[in-house]
Amino acid sequence: MDITVDAVLATAPDEASVKAARGLASSGKWQVLGCDDAAAWGLCRGSGAKPYQVRIDLSGTVCSCSCPSRKIPCKHALALLLLMAQQKGAFSGDERPDWVSEWLEERQRRAARKEEGKARKKSAAQVSPKKDAARLARMQTGLEELRRWMTDQVRQGLSSLSGRYGEWDRLAARMVDAQMPGMAARVRELAARMDQGEDWPAVVLAKLGEIQLLGDAFSRRESLSLAEQADVRSALGYLPDKDSVLADGDRVSDVWSVIGVSEAEEERLWRRRVWLYGRGSGRTALILDFSHGSRFFEPVFLPGDDMRMTLVFYAGASPLRAVVADAPVAEKVAGSLPVRTLNEALVDMAKRLAVSPWQMPQPLFFGDVRLVRGEKAWMLSDGKHGIPLTMDDAEAWKLLARSGGRALVVCGEWDGRSLLLAGAFPRTAS
Repeated sequence: MDITVDAVLATAPDEASVKAARGLASSGKWQVLGCDDAAAWGLCRGSGAKPYQVRIDLSGTVCSCSCPSRKIPCKHALALLLLMAQQKGAFSGDERPDWVSEWLEERQRRAARKEEGKARKKSAAQVSPKKDAARLARMQTGLEELRRWMTDQVRQGLSSLSGRYGEWDRLAARMVDAQMPGMAARVRELAARMDQGEDWPAVVLAKLGEIQLLGDAFSRRESLSLAEQADVRSALGYLPDKDSVLADGDRVSDVWSVIGVSEAEEERLWRRRVWLYGRGSGRTALILDFSHGSRFFEPVFLPGDDMRMTLVFYAGASPLRAVVADAPVAEKVAGSLPVRTLNEALVDMAKRLAVSPWQMPQPLFFGDVRLVRGEKAWMLSDGKHGIPLTMDDAEAWKLLARSGGRALVVCGEWDGRSLLLAGAFPRTAS
């Protein structure tokens, strides 16, 4: 590897480690300095009787040291790397010591076991045509049962559903049994709309129509394009595994701006949606993560961050969901994001829905709006049009105070009736 001083210092955990490493980056501080094509090593004098054993795997500049420091890399490893960058001639080409060879061999064994585990996991995740056909048949049976149930409810009148919340739980459980977690989520969402507001029957009827349309699309899936089939499967919860997406998906390397983050918890399962905007590609992306029991997600994304990384998109007619293919690297970006008007954002969303109607919620990213109080709810207004928000008074007043009365740039999740804010930034002059 081409080891440079700047590259070494970039790996330092803090400034104190850099200062200490510079003090040790002298051949006089070391009893032994050696290297070959695979590794570099050294014995660094310390306060004890035995010198510290420092090892570096040059295939990825992975370091190991016998000192008690918990910092990675420690000051001894940083010093050895600095010596490699500045005084390569101080290293001998003597035979590699056993304590270095044994460490490298153990690393290779761990790497091999890890690859074997990945291969087994990938093999287990691969769905045979027979298993795929069996699952599709179960899904079709479940959808037919759901269709009969909806027909009965419409025939009896939707008012008969009022107060029957246990019926929705039973129906959602049946969709899980039919291996359609996506449809189960839609049923639970529909249950949450029951008895909410004077117009709830109209809302429920419209949602039942969407479910009927999705069921019809699944029944006619052979007549759809591959991208449309992928959208239907995804909406029902039949998604390809992450390894398949990474292997076959559309890869986009860019500087991605985090325009919104939303989190929610249901029965100890945390869900995180991260909305991203590609600075070069102009694409919008969704990273969807889940964490059971605790609100812990990696990597960490915060609204306003700019990260250089590669995303791989799931197949679809209007691809939106993606997975992160490499470690994000923070990036400093000059200039503000290009911001649509509210009307432009709504037109863009309509186009996405026209080709892929199943994605919910839909992202809306727009600017030059102010938070105002409407007759029934808080709204974002551009002076001509307004969009209702899912926001209580306490949250609204905090946002008003933070914005200082200035216009906002916002990213939100539109569910068909209102917008849930995922990110809000005071508008700055371009």
